[in-house]
Amino acid sequence: MAYWLLKFVLVGPILRLVNRPRIEGLENIPTDGPAILASNHLSITDWLFLPLMSPRRVTFLAKSEYFTTPGFKGALQRWFFTATGQVPIDRSGADAAEDAMNTAKKYLEKGKLVGLYPEGTRSPDGRLFKGKTGLARIALDTGVPVIPVAMIGTNLVTPPGTTKYRPAKVTVKVGAPMDFSRFEGLGGNRFIERAVTDEVMYELMQLSGQEYVDIYGASLKKKGAAAETKSARADRIPDTRAG
Repeated sequence: MAYWLLKFVLVGPILRLVNRPRIEGLENIPTDGPAILASNHLSITDWLFLPLMSPRRVTFLAKSEYFTTPGFKGALQRWFFTATGQVPIDRSGADAAEDAMNTAKKYLEKGKLVGLYPEGTRSPDGRLFKGKTGLARIALDTGVPVIPVAMIGTNLVTPPGTTKYRPAKVTVKVGAPMDFSRFEGLGGNRFIERAVTDEVMYELMQLSGQEYVDIYGASLKKKGAAAETKSARADRIPDTRAG
């Protein structure tokens, strides 16, 4: 009930008024039955606009920290994320990836739409990064179609590195469902899983028009963080060279 209240009464009308979102390929979202919506990830607002434009409820996997903040603010945040279709997963343990996949499978078995971000993290610079194979494992184990979805303009709504909200236009492009039944029974084969993942990423590249980079976005972020730390340390060291 809260999901539809937010979508049609509290949050949705504001997003439609300010960002004037539109959707292309709406007919590619099935009217019933399970499917994976595999989306690029440009912004913290991606998970707002995709469900807004989908006629069906979309369930996303979200890090558990969103649900564990203490106090009144934490309770309000927990309600909001739950009401907007987020499901908490613990990403800190050794079995985090397996737990996330099992959670996604559980909702797909119920006939739901599950939204996944194959890149595993938001793009740090607007490019499309290498996808993680968890998406392929879920698709091969469940046999459900994968529907590529390109978010366009959300990086202008909330640019990387900021939480400021801006009135930029947003387009959601939905591609044709991808059927991987030809690989039935091959889940767990890392070469097949990589091939499936790369095929999905290629479709996302075509839909979004983004430049593709064959490295993980998280790796680039780590390198950037390490460089910033090194620079900060250098700034704290006094220059002892002769003038």
